[in-house]
Amino acid sequence: MVGNLIHLNGAPGVGKLTIARFLCARLQARLLDNHAIYNVAFGLTEFQSPEFYEAVREVRRAAYDQILKLPKSITVVLTDAYFADSDWGWESWQAIKQLAASRQCRFFTISIICEAEEHRKRIVGGDRGARGKLQNPSYVEDIGVRPLIEEAGNDSLRLDVTHLAPDEAAARIAAWIATVLS
Repeated sequence: MVGNLIHLNGAPGVGKLTIARFLCARLQARLLDNHAIYNVAFGLTEFQSPEFYEAVREVRRAAYDQILKLPKSITVVLTDAYFADSDWGWESWQAIKQLAASRQCRFFTISIICEAEEHRKRIVGGDRGARGKLQNPSYVEDIGVRPLIEEAGNDSLRLDVTHLAPDEAAARIAAWIATVLS
């Protein structure tokens, strides 16, 4: 069995990590959450400084190197927020596409979206603050006009999770992947 690379892309607060955890349990996959990479830069550098981006690149490189060392049978789920109006988003998108190519695996991309009213509730909920995650509901108005980087094709899905519980969203993603692979 060949493992896949599954990327959940969505704005902060839509539920990527929670969905990813359920998806990993369903698929017996490994998880690399974007905060595992970014928290080093957030903690040790000034946000959006050259040092910030270099720290993210270095940690990402180390994480991706570890993914490449995993057995080919292991599926890996990654989360992030890559926007089409951002050079950084495109640089990061190319890095993950290169990871999939280097791993020689199927690369599934899922864009997670959520209506603004529900998004505002989610961004302030749960343990986001304790985990150092963005919690400003006014951010939803700013982010709502920014387009996600989305692939169009058989291995890409756009999923509106406004009315879905995280386990339901994970079940839909897993069922879609199974359909694509059959």
